[in-house]
Amino acid sequence: MQSSSPAFEHVISSAPDQKHLWRGYFFIAMATLGWGAAAALGKKIFNGGFFNGHALISPIVLTQARASFTVLVFGPFLWLRFGRSIFKISRRDLALCALVGTLGVACSNYFYYLAVQKSTVALAITLQYTAPIWVLLYMVGRGREPATFQKGAAALVAMMGTALAIGVFHSGVQPSVIGVGAALLASFGYSFYNIAAQGLVMRNHPFTVMFYLLLSSALLWLVVNPPWRVLAQHFSREQWGFLFIFACISMVLPYMFYLSGLKYLDPTRAVITSCLEPVFAILFAVLLVGETLSPLQVAGIVAVLAATVMVQIRPRNTPQSEAA
Repeated sequence: MQSSSPAFEHVISSAPDQKHLWRGYFFIAMATLGWGAAAALGKKIFNGGFFNGHALISPIVLTQARASFTVLVFGPFLWLRFGRSIFKISRRDLALCALVGTLGVACSNYFYYLAVQKSTVALAITLQYTAPIWVLLYMVGRGREPATFQKGAAALVAMMGTALAIGVFHSGVQPSVIGVGAALLASFGYSFYNIAAQGLVMRNHPFTVMFYLLLSSALLWLVVNPPWRVLAQHFSREQWGFLFIFACISMVLPYMFYLSGLKYLDPTRAVITSCLEPVFAILFAVLLVGETLSPLQVAGIVAVLAATVMVQIRPRNTPQSEAA
């Protein structure tokens, strides 16, 4: 779930263009296609599948290049499309963007790709999709949402699905401890991003928030992994070209598609449609990396996706303020 954030829902009209629903489904599906492909491509890169004989690209370099190239592409686009006004933001919100961009975006992205490297694409993305459950538990714990049978059932289904997906009940599956831990950290980071970014997009344009979140993430990686350290790895031109294309496939285009899709679909339909992401990711992983899944793991993945849908579906008589 690389960017299908409920945080963006609050700046979208409550009455999307219902006459062209197919456009919304198409845009969301294209976004999930990009995110799904990125996971399998990352796994292929970590295994040295594309550039034999060259320096391996690590999760930290992939994450760093992904954020940095996106900022370099997205910044000029915003300037040309909206002018300087799109970059206006209060100091308080800028500081909050820095916090969410580092502890939320940067951490969730890095640990997600670390999980992909150490385990499997299926496990990494399945545990990432437990993020709505953690958000739900936080909201209920803080008293911002009421505890209901539906929400409790969703949490239970997600936990059972997670156990099945990581192979707890399958003697032939031995999940990587690092991989599972990294995937859970990625899920927690993404949950923090969704919770903390909610107020930001209510006060600012979503593109403004997106730019500063990614900029904060890119600046963090400049400190953690300085440019001279990256250059010392002597990546080839082909590898740098791949990193740029990867940033476009995994972030620039999916963000554009997803936000465009929200013009035509309500948040619930958008989130449910975004569940295509793990489907695409697993299919690409099977085709590109040769990953395999046991029937119990498939059942676990389906359970986690079902829990995600259960969390998003609200009773028809639920007030909009509560649903938000």
